[in-house]
Amino acid sequence: MERETAKRILEHPEFRRMARKKSVLGWGFSALVFVMYVVYIAFIGISPESFAVPVSEGGITTWGIYIGLFVIVFSFVITGIYVRKANGEFDRMTRRVIDEVMKGGRQ
Repeated sequence: MERETAKRILEHPEFRRMARKKSVLGWGFSALVFVMYVVYIAFIGISPESFAVPVSEGGITTWGIYIGLFVIVFSFVITGIYVRKANGEFDRMTRRVIDEVMKGGRQ
C-alpha cells in the first residue's frame, strides 16, 4: 500500500515539475558557488600581490580579507536562499501533491 502511494506521488506531474525546478535551482546555485571559489583561487594564484594591498593608506587590513569574507558570506547567502525556497515553495508543492494523492485525486 505505501509503496503504491509513493509511486503515485513520484509519478504525479506537479511533483515531477517541483523536483525538476528544485534540481535546476540546486545545481545552478552549486555551479555559481563553485565558479566563485574557482575564480577566487585562480586570482590568488595569478595575482597574489593584489590581495596584499591595504584597504587604506597605512592600514593593516588588506583587500584579501574583504574578498575572502565576501566569498564566504556569498556562499552562506546562496545556501540560505536555497533553503528558504526548498522549505517554502517546494515543500508546499510536495504537500499539495501528497494531499491530493492521499485523497484519491488525479495521478
